[in-house]
Amino acid sequence: QAQLEESGGGLVQPGGSLRLSCVVNRNIFRSSTMAWYRQAPGKERVLVARIAGFNVLYYLDSVKGRFTISRDNDKYTVYLQMNTLKPDDTGVYYCNADPLVPWGQGTQVTVSS
Repeated sequence: QAQLEESGGGLVQPGGSLRLSCVVNRNIFRSSTMAWYRQAPGKERVLVARIAGFNVLYYLDSVKGRFTISRDNDKYTVYLQMNTLKPDDTGVYYCNADPLVPWGQGTQVTVSS
């Protein structure tokens, strides 16, 4: 089983919404802080949101009020609800644990009209 499996990306118009999902190996998920990262074309990967247990620890300033991170412990899944999407949100989105484990393939989000 892959340790991290992201899904839910796609092409969406500005102002639209997407919900990303990340299924996590159960041995990693139970005791881990989980996070979503974004890598825009030609840029470094950046932290977007982080959750410890059910406590949200961090949102990137540019996504505050638009994105929501959550987790379902029964499904070993972490989510990123993204609303009011903007072209600057475009990139490959990855989830990971803290401490980091090998990266998954990510899921592409493209916001464009």
